[in-house]
Amino acid sequence: MDKKLLIAKPVTEELKKFNTYYKDSVFCNNVRIQEIIDYIMKSDGKRIRPILLLLAAKACGEINNTTYNSAITVELLHTASLIHDDVVDESKIRRGMASLNAIYDNKMAVLAGDYFLSTALIKSVLTGNIEIISRVSDLGRDLAEGELNQLSLVKELILDEDEYFQVIRKKTASLMSVCMRIGAMSVDASSEEVERFTKLGEYLGVCFQLRDDIFDYFTDAIGKPTGNDIREGKVTLPLLYAISYAPEDEKKELLSVIFSYNYTDENIHKLISYAKEHGGIEYAYRKMEEYKNRAEEIIATVSDTEVREALEAAVEYIVERAY
Repeated sequence: MDKKLLIAKPVTEELKKFNTYYKDSVFCNNVRIQEIIDYIMKSDGKRIRPILLLLAAKACGEINNTTYNSAITVELLHTASLIHDDVVDESKIRRGMASLNAIYDNKMAVLAGDYFLSTALIKSVLTGNIEIISRVSDLGRDLAEGELNQLSLVKELILDEDEYFQVIRKKTASLMSVCMRIGAMSVDASSEEVERFTKLGEYLGVCFQLRDDIFDYFTDAIGKPTGNDIREGKVTLPLLYAISYAPEDEKKELLSVIFSYNYTDENIHKLISYAKEHGGIEYAYRKMEEYKNRAEEIIATVSDTEVREALEAAVEYIVERAY
């Protein structure tokens, strides 16, 4: 069975309900605004985050209205953050389609992101759970902090692996971690179960971002040019590793390109090639494998066989996905 189908198998009916509720949650009677919403919905992803939330809930109890409102909340928040990120990064492509800001302009995109963010706040209140609302609020701040920190690193050019992982945990891992945390919380799981799924979400999120960063060194199949992260001044793990072990003369040459922001096509190719040829990609894969193993240790403790198999498929999908 296709891994994407296997991941969703235990929550197939619940996911159908989620999709209906999610679409209804952002409906607007204003046709101009609805046109923008429809475009955003057209480029929506694979729903991996709400699926993980639903799986965590199903593993710990019975999915309910609090679960659905939680899932809608995090997906709305995620969508808002992507819209805003595209404006900040001046990205013109999102999931192989023209980004919202490319179609409508930055002002409209920012306001559309705010619309989704505001709707997320409304749905979080409907969970009726103050701790879930608190976690969602923290998540919103973490996502913004992660983006701000990444922009600061671009300006300051701090080439440090610990800083890199801090950004990952704030920007990507925090979202999957909170998804699985509030999924468990929505069905009144024990504190031990909540913490277990929180950690699982974090490990999956780190794997997801590492895989995403590796893409930048190989393909434009995901709708962004190869080397796009480097062009934006984001020195990710493959290049960080290669530079840290480079001989002084080579390191000096590489850093001169980075510190001068001299990101010509020739220099981008030079940086990408250096990372590939000096173990950067292999190192990123090794780190991803470490986090994958941590995730699998937790998944092995899930008693529901169908959910456990779905989570195993989720790990494999995240680390093997082609885009």
